[in-house]
Order: sequence, then C-alpha cells, then structure tokens
Amino acid sequence: MTSLDHAMAALRAHARPEQVAGMRRFAMAGAARLGVAVPVLRQLGRQFGPDHRLAMALWDTGIPDAQILASMVAEPKQLTLRQMNAWSRSSGSWDVCDQACLNAFVRSPLAWARVPVWARAEDEWVRRAAFALLACLAVHDKAAADARFIQALSLIEAASDDDRNFVKKAVNWALRQIGKRNAVLRTHAVACAERIATAGHRAGRWIAADALRELRPPADAKAT
Repeated sequence: MTSLDHAMAALRAHARPEQVAGMRRFAMAGAARLGVAVPVLRQLGRQFGPDHRLAMALWDTGIPDAQILASMVAEPKQLTLRQMNAWSRSSGSWDVCDQACLNAFVRSPLAWARVPVWARAEDEWVRRAAFALLACLAVHDKAAADARFIQALSLIEAASDDDRNFVKKAVNWALRQIGKRNAVLRTHAVACAERIATAGHRAGRWIAADALRELRPPADAKAT
C-alpha cells in the first residue's frame, strides 16, 4: 500500500511548472497544479493502484494532478454515492471532471443512476459530470441496451439551453457519442439534435450544429 506522502513525492518529481501557464490557457484550472503529463499519471496509476484509500487521500489534496491520479487508482466498485457526489462537486477543472468519469465513475455499478441526478443539478461541475459520464458510458458500457441511451437523450435535450461552456461541451460530447454507438442510436441522436436546433437557445444551436456535422450521413449533410 502506497502512502500519500510517497505518491505526492512521485507527482512532484514529475512536475512541469513551465507547462502550467499553457494548461491554464486551455482552461485546465487549479492554483496548485503541478503540470504532470497524463501518460506519466497513467504510469503512476499502474504503479500505485488499485488502492482506494490512497485515491481518497489524493483527491482530498485538491491538487488537480493528484485528483486525476486518484481517479486512476480508485476501485470503482468501492465508490459510494457520497464519494461520487463529492468528487463531481469538487472537480474544479474540466480535465479532472472528465478523467474521474473516464477512469472511475464509468466502471462503478452506481454510474447509470448518477446521470439523471447530476443532469438536474445546478452546479456547473456536477452537471458536466452527468454528461461526461454519459459520453463515457456510450463508449465503454458495451452491454447497455439502446433503450438506456434513447431515454438519456431527453436529459440532453433538457440541458441544451445551458450556456455555460463546460456544460454545453459535455452535453454535445454525450450526444455525439450516443449517435456514434450504432445506426439505431445515430437516427435517434440526429432527431434529438434537430429538435434542439429548433428550440431557439443559443447553446442548443451550437450543440446541435456541431453534433449534426458529425452524425448526419454525407448525403444529408450536403443537402443542408
């Protein structure tokens, strides 16, 4: 079992302070960010994990690099609702939020139940987590029935008027990933995007236009 001090020493050994300013320009926020490269974080994750206790301690540091590493060493089946809710609220940066969804939340038995709950939240990071997690489920939950994703399109439609940048990009991401899952879901996702486009919201017009560029068949795209 790796101690928090040992894990933090490893993170600091790979810190790239010269990269932090550039990362902030890409909205990778966090005053304490170390600038550790994601491939290095993955290597450390393999070295230190799985270790759920370490994951909790790393997350609680509030350091974005440590939180991403936490998502990589966490044991998804041990995540509780309280822990998942706390992580979604305290992400503080889009990359931390997305890595938590990709590395930990998507493999939790609680994942699907969190999506509709978080999608109705007012908090920006919690709402982003709902749709980032939905996008990850569309890619990685191979056993999920189409009906689950068709039902989830109503959540996407309901959130398409949220003009906050980190939310609308996650909503768009989820819509595109559902549409790319198979031909049936592509038809439903395109229809959802078309409804969103006509709803009159600025965020929705962007979400729909970007999704339709990717999801419409070439012949349809040329006709528009």
